[in-house]
Amino acid sequence: MTDEQTHDEPTHYDIALIGSGSANSFPGPEFADRRIVQIDRGVGPDHVFGGTCLNVGCIPTKMFVHTANLAHVPAESGRFGLTEQLRHVDWRAIRDRIFGRIDPITAGGEAYRRDHEDNSNLTLIRGTATFTGPKTLSVLDRDGGTRTITADDIILGAGSRPILPPIDGLEDAEPHTSDTIMRIEELPASLAILGSGVIAVEMAHVFASLGVEVTLIARSEQVLRAADADVSARITQILGDRLTLHTRLSTTSVHRTDEGVQLRGQRDGEEIVVRAEELLVATGRRPNSDLLDVAAAGIDTTADGRVLVDAHQRVLGGGEVLEGMWALGDLSSPHQLKHVANHEQRIVRHNLAHPEQLRRSDTMPVPSGVFTHPQIAWVGMDEAAARADGRDVKVAVQEYASIAYGWAMEDTTGFAKIIADAETTEILGAHIIGPEATTLIQLLIQAMSTGQTARDIATTQYWIHPAMPELVENALLQLVD
Repeated sequence: MTDEQTHDEPTHYDIALIGSGSANSFPGPEFADRRIVQIDRGVGPDHVFGGTCLNVGCIPTKMFVHTANLAHVPAESGRFGLTEQLRHVDWRAIRDRIFGRIDPITAGGEAYRRDHEDNSNLTLIRGTATFTGPKTLSVLDRDGGTRTITADDIILGAGSRPILPPIDGLEDAEPHTSDTIMRIEELPASLAILGSGVIAVEMAHVFASLGVEVTLIARSEQVLRAADADVSARITQILGDRLTLHTRLSTTSVHRTDEGVQLRGQRDGEEIVVRAEELLVATGRRPNSDLLDVAAAGIDTTADGRVLVDAHQRVLGGGEVLEGMWALGDLSSPHQLKHVANHEQRIVRHNLAHPEQLRRSDTMPVPSGVFTHPQIAWVGMDEAAARADGRDVKVAVQEYASIAYGWAMEDTTGFAKIIADAETTEILGAHIIGPEATTLIQLLIQAMSTGQTARDIATTQYWIHPAMPELVENALLQLVD
């Protein structure tokens, strides 16, 4: 519905919804009798509607990854007696196919919220909301006007944005982030990627597969430090063999030259210089709590800016629940994962509609997937955390090469690692690096989420031979012998 309120008139709503990512799924028939205002700043340079995942995150990146996987096939086909070649990469065709599908969804989603009869009780405002007090928002809209909005319930789903680390000259060099790199006009001959987390290793795979000379720069000894140490070591080795990898390199300055960008860094007292045509900074994301000025509403935040919530997704202030305040997704979650944000949104929706039957959002193990090459996935504790927890653990490691399908693929680097309680065989954590890791991990996610032990699932069902799930089966059998 179009907002017809005058800009200087304070307006009260039953529900104020901030954001259009997972928060956009909140309105529904159960709230048809409540006046809702949805305020959305948008994401990316153009501040588009629909949230991070749809526009600059999960969806376009995986569409690029799928293309990269196809492009990478010739590099591995020789040992199978094939002579496939990657003859040409049409970057603009790749890019335009992807965003030619995404952009209409984005525009359609905004039009639906603004104009469709299903949203007759909802007012959409495209602009930036800022707290001026408890349950009071000042909204700067795209026309430059401001208005004051109050609400009985406020749901914060304002997401996060890429950050630039405080490196001399970095901002002036105008590097790319995940918000901009996927829409560039031309494919660079070379690309330096500053960072070593999920976004960094996924983008390294994409651009390396498309023929770009990629240099990955990590401050740490290994990339993907959030993963189990053995998985992190393996992907570090694989990427080191595939592209130029600088580990333990602390970048001290960046500046743009006539040829591109130049990064200077220190490793063990030695100065290292990295040159590339373009630079992607993928060193993390920060919650948008500062843009909301949540402190003005008395909202607690962590040191890294996350809004603090309890297990029911109720916002905390002074360590206590602030009634009628809710938060979800990247704004409050340490995981910054779409499936977590979606789950938290469903929890908020239920709890707001049924305050007498509050549900918790923290009852399931949280899985992660990394769509680099090879894929990586994990859930639960890694080995170090399980041992530090004082548990008597048993660890199983199963190589892809030791199962029939892995042998057929001649996979020599992938493995599954499962950590279990030595006595009960409760699955404490699982970690997979290799083909279809993000699919195979679901077998173990389900077991952990439903309370099944390794003993429960290893021998009480058939495992299709010679299919890939035998990787999980054989690892489980090690734990129950």
